[in-house]
Amino acid sequence: MQKPKVIFLDAVGTLFGVKGSVGQAYGEVAQKFGIYVSAKTLNQAFLQSFQAAPPPVFPDMEPDEIASCEFHWWKSVAQQTFQQVGVLNQFADFSAFFAELYQYFATAEPWYVYPDVFPALEQWQQREIELGIISNFDSRLYLVLAELGLEQFFASITISTEAGAAKPDKEIFMTALAKHQCDPELAWHIGDSWTEDYHGATAAGLRAFIVDRKE
Repeated sequence: MQKPKVIFLDAVGTLFGVKGSVGQAYGEVAQKFGIYVSAKTLNQAFLQSFQAAPPPVFPDMEPDEIASCEFHWWKSVAQQTFQQVGVLNQFADFSAFFAELYQYFATAEPWYVYPDVFPALEQWQQREIELGIISNFDSRLYLVLAELGLEQFFASITISTEAGAAKPDKEIFMTALAKHQCDPELAWHIGDSWTEDYHGATAAGLRAFIVDRKE
């Protein structure tokens, strides 16, 4: 197999995951505000709300407006989550709750790095393969990568909110490739989603690999 010039990786679900579940994190922060819902119930509602939301892309926004767009995109998902479980109107101040929740996910606290990640990144770096991230996460990713000690490995980070396109859209892959001046056939992409990562990267001409974190 030909050595790639660049290996791109997805972020959440590939490099690092959520401790427990998103529902567990939502529930723990909600308890501080007097709201009690089981982690399982919240996680199911979150997944439905997240999947029903439009892609997190803001192509018509100025760069300095993107952070605010990201915040309100996630706030809408959170509102839908708590609306589904019937407790949204129980919050005395949902905005204060969400501000704390949003900041929580910008830290290392809710995340953990999968045990095979650092050895793989170090090996690829030793082989002088360029590394990049392509993710549908938002700009908090920069903070999370730094907190988790992953930032140093990556020459490029391409996120949907800044690229104006989200995986599986071919455009986000083209944006990432341009940062490395790399043709698609010389790049690999590794992720955990068949739709966003495998089929998206394959359609863009990259060699795609799936990592199954559920096993």
